[in-house]
Amino acid sequence: MSKRVLDGALFESMVKAGAANLYAFREAVNDLNVFPIPDGDTGDNMYLTIDSGASAPSDGPSGLGEASSRMAKGMLLGARGNSGVILSRIFAGIAAGFEGAASADLPAVADAFQNGSKEAYGAVSVPVEGTILTVFRDAVTFAGGRVGDGSDLGTYFEDLTAEMRRSLERTPDLLDVLREAGVVDSGGAGLVYIAEGMKNAIDGVEFTYAGKQSTGKAAKPIDIDTFKEDTELQFGYCTEVLIRLQNKKTDIASFDINDFKAKLEAIGESVVAFVDGSIVKVHIHTMTPGQILDFCQQYGEFLTLKIENMMLQHNETTIENKTEFKRKKVHKKIGVIAVASGDGIKETFRSLGVDEIIDGGQSMNPSSGDIIAAAEKIDADYILVYPNNGNIIMAANQAAALYDKAALEVIPTHTIGEGYASLSMLDLSGADIDKIVADAESYAEGILTGMVSKAARSTEMNGVNIIEGDYIGFEGDTVYSDSPDKCEAAIELGQKLGAGDYDVILILAGADATEEEADNVKTLYEENFGDSEVIMMKGGQPLHDFIIIIE
Repeated sequence: MSKRVLDGALFESMVKAGAANLYAFREAVNDLNVFPIPDGDTGDNMYLTIDSGASAPSDGPSGLGEASSRMAKGMLLGARGNSGVILSRIFAGIAAGFEGAASADLPAVADAFQNGSKEAYGAVSVPVEGTILTVFRDAVTFAGGRVGDGSDLGTYFEDLTAEMRRSLERTPDLLDVLREAGVVDSGGAGLVYIAEGMKNAIDGVEFTYAGKQSTGKAAKPIDIDTFKEDTELQFGYCTEVLIRLQNKKTDIASFDINDFKAKLEAIGESVVAFVDGSIVKVHIHTMTPGQILDFCQQYGEFLTLKIENMMLQHNETTIENKTEFKRKKVHKKIGVIAVASGDGIKETFRSLGVDEIIDGGQSMNPSSGDIIAAAEKIDADYILVYPNNGNIIMAANQAAALYDKAALEVIPTHTIGEGYASLSMLDLSGADIDKIVADAESYAEGILTGMVSKAARSTEMNGVNIIEGDYIGFEGDTVYSDSPDKCEAAIELGQKLGAGDYDVILILAGADATEEEADNVKTLYEENFGDSEVIMMKGGQPLHDFIIIIE
């Protein structure tokens, strides 16, 4: 039967069908990672986002405006990753287009979806074409332009999904990184699966939605044994609060949610916040939940509160006393913070004088709040911050701009190798902080950091034919070698980088490299680069079987 009117019940069914379809294909979306190592999670992030909307509890039958608003708010709470955040903004824009409506005819549906595109573009400071933004805009523009007297919801979504697939295929033409990697945009692909699931609901195709509200599974008990006496907190706390704004604390009429959210982003990550009348909902990941609570209480009082240690399976904590016991800090002129992962690398950095180490790196980038939290543990006039990853430098700079208890000086190290080289030569005994910073930056120059990792998919990069399951050797974004054997990939990488022309080669064996493999790589390097000093260390880092620092 032709459907020409969209109501709340049908829209809710469409969102659930979209979530179910994405769930079935989420690993395919995860695998569309630009760089062929296993750190892609776009499919998971988008599924968790839409599922938070699809499973948002309902009080019963509702109109289109109410249903779409409820699910959009649920997605705001559950938004994860860049693609998840953009997805939540798409549905927020659609909900705004349906505001107050019991139902909508096809032209109104098309307008609401156009509004979703505008909202998503507006949420991104520098929109990049060739991403989920482009795929959705192209689709709603094409489908909206074909709405006519003979159209219905089925024909609209047929046009919408068809153009999404065409636009998705065009994304490599708009982004060089996609074209070279031989993949389409992962966020756009996730959106296609969602839209096709929504079309299935319109067409009456049966589906199974096993979301949060329909699994029928009991919550897992707290497993406190997963967090021991010497366990290092790595992932922080998932903190959620519901606040009632108070007239005695803030001017409710002029309360600025964007300014409020910007301040939260400075002390945490994965921030979601929205205001509904005088109620504000906040979701944030942070290493210092007490700081979040103190900040929020400046504006109102808590209605509900939940804090979960993300290293436990499940932990709901009621806060009765926020007092923290802190160790006595010894004042020093200069302190040092470094970002690193792997027990061996961390121990090496500590031996080089690093005061606080933030767990992180590739695929796990700490936030500005994480860096500020580490700085809080150091009593110093100046604190040097080593990001050791290009994706962390901006967060470090933002932390430096926000922190006022000491002068944070960011040493813009892009790799662990640059960080190690600088720290190993660092001299903090001088009186001139400007010279110390300049020297620290200069020590990091000219350092090559090669890496060996398992390829997550087959592709071709830089003229190298990459086979899924092989090991690739790369430096920066350039792949130099591919081999079924990680040791062969490592030695070929060293040859391509001209390792023999350097004085020292430090090799960090990863968590997945055996002692025999580490010894083999060391022997190969000594045989091939006899004029260089070759040092092998157990780095213990995840993801990379070997990190090869050439200086």
